[in-house]
Amino acid sequence: MIGRRIFLALVLAVLCGPALPQDRSIVVASTTSTQDSGLFGHILPAFRAKTGINVKVIAQGTGQALDTARRGDADVVFVHARPQEEKFVAEGFSTKRYAVMYNDFILVGPKSDPAGVKGMDIAAALKAIKEKAAPFVSRGDKSGTHAAELTLWKAAGIDVGADKGPWYREIGQGMGAALNTASSMNGYTLSDRGTWLSFKNRGELDIVVEGDKRLFNQYGVMLVNPARHPHVKSELGQAFIDWLVSAEGQKAIADYKIDGQQLFFPNATVPGA
Repeated sequence: MIGRRIFLALVLAVLCGPALPQDRSIVVASTTSTQDSGLFGHILPAFRAKTGINVKVIAQGTGQALDTARRGDADVVFVHARPQEEKFVAEGFSTKRYAVMYNDFILVGPKSDPAGVKGMDIAAALKAIKEKAAPFVSRGDKSGTHAAELTLWKAAGIDVGADKGPWYREIGQGMGAALNTASSMNGYTLSDRGTWLSFKNRGELDIVVEGDKRLFNQYGVMLVNPARHPHVKSELGQAFIDWLVSAEGQKAIADYKIDGQQLFFPNATVPGA
């Protein structure tokens, strides 16, 4: 009888004991530039120290990151292609887009500048590259940078889909790979400034065009809608978003520098960003 009581007591202890702690981690599908630039390595430890939440990053081009989120394979998506972000919300995969920060795109190319584009505006530079058939490396991966590149070709009056030749090389890879390819073939490519500043294998590459207002690069973040994917960790994901746009998160972003140069500029409080 005593043995049976002990057995029942053990069973009750197991059944009624403290609940297992919730897995305090989220998955963030994000553009490669936030990873390759080193930004996440800088800000995520601060977020974890503040909240105890671990962030697992899936670094992809923006198009792929949004598709990952559409499938419900991420809790949060952090990207940089506003038209695609607004479409994501309109489709019901999120209920709100939050502006976070910006930097800019730059055109990099050989220091010898065979197309003679140094100092031109971006449209004139792309026209010159095509006219001289100078090597150009496109990410070709449906990323935010790739989308921006295609928009810039269009602004230059060039249908790159129809007019491209051997000089135009699509690699279907991320920003680091595009820069490595451009370096190895002495070609031009469009890069976000953050990845460029953290990129070490520059070879003969240098910035040839910058400062054009059409090179502005805004980043936004969205929680995946739990109404579409009930398993989404909405409370933890929203905590990450709230921290990013808070004064503390915005300061952490602004404080990230390489060789004294700030890579990203927080603008969560700017209306319409």
